[in-house]
Amino acid sequence: MEHILVLTQDEPVRVDPERLRELYMRLGEAGAEDVVCRAMEEIAVRLSHTERLYRQDRLREMRKSARSLVAIADQVGMKNLAAVAEDVTRCIDDCDPVALAATLARLLRVGERSLTAVWDLQDASL
Repeated sequence: MEHILVLTQDEPVRVDPERLRELYMRLGEAGAEDVVCRAMEEIAVRLSHTERLYRQDRLREMRKSARSLVAIADQVGMKNLAAVAEDVTRCIDDCDPVALAATLARLLRVGERSLTAVWDLQDASL
């Protein structure tokens, strides 16, 4: 083998700034920041919990955790994260362990990047 190709997993994440603006308009700055911070903390916890449940082969509970990620991510405009969490639940429903492993890895990547993107948007003026 002369050439080794390293594939990098790099996909852009989409955060709906309009969803965040809507929260800020409806709840005010302090209320919206509280909601976003709590959502981000919960997303970080749920991502870790979902991965742990996968490693323990507790798929029913893993599905519930991924479903909760869909709702939380949607609340703060994390479109990609919500979509990938939905894909994880679909892989569980389809009993497809290979797709589940790949999709969970994607969920963790997108989750981490989405959390960073929301922090960056919060730092910008909304």
